[in-house]
Amino acid sequence: MNDDLKIVLFLCNWSPHAAYQTLQDALAPLPREIHMIRIPCSGRITKSLLFKAFETGADGVVLLGCEPGSCRYGLGTRVAQRNIDDTRGILNLLGLGDERLGFGSFHPDQHQELLDYLTTFREKIAELGKTVIVAANRAKEPGLLAQSTAAISRAHNIYACQDCGKCSSACPVALSGKQFSPRAIANAAVAGDIDSPALREDIWSCLTCGICYDRCPSAVSFPDFIKDMRCASSANGKFNAHEGFFHSLMRAMTSPGLPVKHWSGLPSDIQTDQESKILFFGGCAPYFDTFFKNHLGIHTSDILFDALRLMNFFDIRPAIMQNERCCGHDLLWSGDRENFIKLARLNVEMISAMGIEELVTACPECYRAFSRDYPENGIETGFKVRHIFELAEAEIGKGAVGFKKLNRKITYQDPCRLSRTQSGCELPRGLLKRLKVSDFTEMRDRGASSLCCGNCAWTGCDSYSKAMQVNRLKQAKETGANLLVTACPKCQIHLRCAMEDPLLENEIRIEMMDLTSLLAKTIEWQ
Repeated sequence: MNDDLKIVLFLCNWSPHAAYQTLQDALAPLPREIHMIRIPCSGRITKSLLFKAFETGADGVVLLGCEPGSCRYGLGTRVAQRNIDDTRGILNLLGLGDERLGFGSFHPDQHQELLDYLTTFREKIAELGKTVIVAANRAKEPGLLAQSTAAISRAHNIYACQDCGKCSSACPVALSGKQFSPRAIANAAVAGDIDSPALREDIWSCLTCGICYDRCPSAVSFPDFIKDMRCASSANGKFNAHEGFFHSLMRAMTSPGLPVKHWSGLPSDIQTDQESKILFFGGCAPYFDTFFKNHLGIHTSDILFDALRLMNFFDIRPAIMQNERCCGHDLLWSGDRENFIKLARLNVEMISAMGIEELVTACPECYRAFSRDYPENGIETGFKVRHIFELAEAEIGKGAVGFKKLNRKITYQDPCRLSRTQSGCELPRGLLKRLKVSDFTEMRDRGASSLCCGNCAWTGCDSYSKAMQVNRLKQAKETGANLLVTACPKCQIHLRCAMEDPLLENEIRIEMMDLTSLLAKTIEWQ
């Protein structure tokens, strides 16, 4: 027996707790590896809490609730089952296996059955052994201090702020109605007012979309300032969306021995070559699809598959990393630089071991992370980084390539991490203009002035984010388009979430497709 095994038991306060209490009163031989946490209802334990237990060192997790139909809260057991299924899917993608997550339902008098279940589960975990996840302990930050705030302000030239207000007047967060002002944050930083709500709370409302930098006459890099202020803050995790699930996932990925199965669902028609010097880096789409499958039914993994098909069309058979991890973008931009660097170093180490000379990605955030964030944090990659749009434009430019006619009216949503980079606005538009569609009409806010989808790095999701998404979808509908072309999986997720509103369905619902998929589905040799 592994005496150092750790099994977390989330125990519903009602029926299963009564059975568990009977076992305790009778001094039954409950597995000593189990650490019980009493909860109000099994349906209250979210996917984030289930996975958090694994991130922080659990080798197995059990959720016990009431039998279906006897839940005191009505749908608790049904909700719990969905959360269990989704989290098991994540565990399988990570290579940990779904057997490490148990779920059961019991009546109050089923104490012997409950004991048998827990004993069997303990034996299964003992057979599997400890997980390879190394708890990613984070250094305790002292919080914002006057000297650190001043140093960050100097590093990003915040003292050059002219107090003109152009940033605040263009900020999509401020325009959504939220009491938020980049200028107020800059003023508080310059004044050294570290107790100001502008520095304690508002730094987490910023989308880091970059419109402020585009407008600033002093070229103050406000998004980078916000990033560093978050890294210096002690409030990391307080403002994370989905209870920080994706941040927990990324921290778990810093464990070198994790047997990730990122590409287990690769379609048979796609050709890859593990000896290739070109690597296609997919990103977190499989995790997004698994996490949101019961809510949004998204399929952002199709973007990755279509990117590979597009590369195959150009007779490129790239290598892929079966144990591919996240690029770490969200950790850095949500204030966890320490674990971002761990993940970045691990990624570069694995990619370099494959002899890769060029990395291609279809994700704007992966592109930003590898091409800019890694070098800026002292991590040299040693390989070229290209977005799939760059590759496509270069290959199409060689000639003999055309596109099938598509009877659709389209408009385009710029991803923040691509549109604020050099040629980031022109490159996708050049590709869009090559398509044979019925019409391509731009939205009112476009290019460098494009509106964010309302969330970045999973640092927040509220009614103001929803207002931004609804506004953007209304702009898309105003163009007369019947297809909204995107270039970021998160844009698809956030905009599709807004479209779930039953009261606004007819006003904002529109079909979406990533530009990568659109290219792959219509390209042909001439």
